[in-house]
Amino acid sequence: MKEKIHPALHPVVFVDTGAGTEFVTRSTLTSKTSRDIGGVNHYVVQVDISSASHPFYTGKQRAIAVDGRVEKFNKKYGIAKG
Repeated sequence: MKEKIHPALHPVVFVDTGAGTEFVTRSTLTSKTSRDIGGVNHYVVQVDISSASHPFYTGKQRAIAVDGRVEKFNKKYGIAKG
């Protein structure tokens, strides 16, 4: 790996404002606010949605029944099955 071309990683805590959960990790993001967690100063980054609040990951996403391409074509041009 080449030296001095990679961005610096910082300890970060992502706070999901919708679900109230926190994810402690490392990131290239920084913020003006910080918090001490386990003796390490972490930047606090507020996020609106994460895996804790996204409908796809929480199982609350509604599936919409959608016809396939062939069914749409047949329906559009009045082609009967059979």
